[in-house]
Amino acid sequence: MPKRVDHAERRTEIAEALVRVAGRRGLHAVGMRDVAAEAGVSLRLVQYYFETKEKLLLYGLEHLAGKFGERLATRVRAAGDGPGPRATVEALLMTALPTDEESRTFHHLYTSYAVLAVTDRTLAAQPFIRNPDAAEGVLAAVLRQAQAADLLRPGVDAHLAAAGLLAMSAGLGTSVLVGQRSSESAAAVLEDQLNRVFRAVDAGG
Repeated sequence: MPKRVDHAERRTEIAEALVRVAGRRGLHAVGMRDVAAEAGVSLRLVQYYFETKEKLLLYGLEHLAGKFGERLATRVRAAGDGPGPRATVEALLMTALPTDEESRTFHHLYTSYAVLAVTDRTLAAQPFIRNPDAAEGVLAAVLRQAQAADLLRPGVDAHLAAAGLLAMSAGLGTSVLVGQRSSESAAAVLEDQLNRVFRAVDAGG
């Protein structure tokens, strides 16, 4: 009896092959044939599951985003039971910094995708490019909760602070990726900015 194919598992294997190749060569240089070779499958099979390179890129980056979510959940749990708003915000921002191979690959490919989307309308139309808006909404909600509990400094606008923190985190991530600063230096910058947003009484999370 022929072995039953797990389609979800096969799609994940192809997505992971994409991530490996793109991590070595850059997202712009990756073709479906390269991914097929890396995954050890035929080009026809990759095309069967994804049809176009755009769909393959989108699925691969969504796969990476899922891994990011797992890393974030692990970091939040490590902060202890019921971490406060500051600990939650710090976990989100620190998880996004490229401090190891997995997070470096995520930041590298995410940034590459955004750059490619500037000139590629098909990529720009994909929902992945709007994900930062979702992250901003989540972060702003946490900050509004902190504000309601009087944990933010006076005059802080939760929405503007969320946008600023995410933009700073992205910029710091790129600076770490290109070797401009160390991950420790980037973490210190984030810590300083959080001190400007949160009251000192919440410094322990």
